[in-house]
Amino acid sequence: MTQSTTTVAPEATLDPELKRIAGAVITGAVAVILDTTIVGVALHELGAALDASVETVQWVSTAYLLAMFVSIPVSGWAQNRLGAKRLWLLALTVFLAGSVLCACAWSVESLIAFRVVQGLGGGVMMPLMTTILMQAAHGRNLGRLMAAVSLPAALGPILGPVVGGLILGGLSWQWLFLVNVPFCAVGLALAVRLLPADGPGRRVRLDLPGLLLVSPGVVAVIYGLSNVGGNGGFGRADVLVPLAVGLVLLAAFAVWGLRRGSRALIDVRLLRHRPLTVSAVLLFLTGAALYGAMLLLPLYWQTVRGQDALGAGLLLIPQGVGALASRALAGRLTDSIGGRWVAVVGFAVLAVATLPFAYADSTTPTWWLLLALLARGLGFGAVVIPLMTLAYQGLARDEMPDASIVTRVAMQIGGSFGTALLAVVVAGAGGFDRAFWWSIGLTVAAAGLSFLVPARPPTPAPARPS
Repeated sequence: MTQSTTTVAPEATLDPELKRIAGAVITGAVAVILDTTIVGVALHELGAALDASVETVQWVSTAYLLAMFVSIPVSGWAQNRLGAKRLWLLALTVFLAGSVLCACAWSVESLIAFRVVQGLGGGVMMPLMTTILMQAAHGRNLGRLMAAVSLPAALGPILGPVVGGLILGGLSWQWLFLVNVPFCAVGLALAVRLLPADGPGRRVRLDLPGLLLVSPGVVAVIYGLSNVGGNGGFGRADVLVPLAVGLVLLAAFAVWGLRRGSRALIDVRLLRHRPLTVSAVLLFLTGAALYGAMLLLPLYWQTVRGQDALGAGLLLIPQGVGALASRALAGRLTDSIGGRWVAVVGFAVLAVATLPFAYADSTTPTWWLLLALLARGLGFGAVVIPLMTLAYQGLARDEMPDASIVTRVAMQIGGSFGTALLAVVVAGAGGFDRAFWWSIGLTVAAAGLSFLVPARPPTPAPARPS
């Protein structure tokens, strides 16, 4: 393969070795994504089976999410210390152990504790998956590669609610967690065989002050936003206090990180790199628009159209199908023409496809809304790929773990913010139509900011000095 000093033409397909690496890590990652969506539709049944109140059983999901955010910031340090392959095997093993323990839970309290174990493993896996693949790609065909990385996120909304509904219809609740076991087992076997061997681990000192600032800070922000749905919305004490504490801790970490530079837990100086900053801002808005709508859509089908949890999950399949269908094309276009117009058009499609729900009522034809969901999926599958690809443009190999952490945290906090915002709107006088208009507004804002994405396709760049 020839390479000029200025540009590298994208290959038609991914390198076979890169495909094998992608297959190994994606198999394990599917378990993490499926677990989130399967359990999300089963909270009512779990509460009944374990004799727990709605407020208590909600912690089955909340504890998992918060545990993920405790471990995400340490994934970059742990990769330097252990090596990518060893860390992947360790995190996947922890997630597998947590899944088995969840199936053995004897009370809601024990289930919540074991969900924390799952979350600690899953929180390391998600940014590490992206880092492993970006480092293996050496800056080539990033769009096509990101299309592969996004596969678990596209499969989750399709398979999760359906699998969860089928399990609850014919099996005991323990199988909600045991279904992860084959994915984890196969993922471990493939990772042992196919992931490149690690060199000796580096003796990198853990930035303990940074960890004590950023992990509690992110967790406090997420926890505060998760409480917004109750009476009082953003004015509740259990919203304002965690949010304020979390934002102060994150601001303190930013100051600390600037002083520590590359020795900080996360090198915040990378945000001076414009592509990463633009990517993080747009992924925040993407999370707010997409995950906020993911709250609204099942509620709409259940509250307005009278569907049960399984029926609502089945009706959301077109959105997942659309996301699957557009991934490959979006990856190829990002590599060939650049990400700007892929992102702009994708967000525009998302906004237009959400309009039918803003005007919908109980008599709107179901087929029309299903078409809109298919179009929403096409837009969703398109926008994430150029934005994630953008984050890694021009970064050196050793900077990629921190970029993975920044983008993951930005999208998840954006998702929590969007979910909280739209939950307040739909619970107020505005109802579903006003909430969908808010979602459209966030999407339009993201479309406008997408013009900051470079027009030209990404090209491999020499490593920048750290």
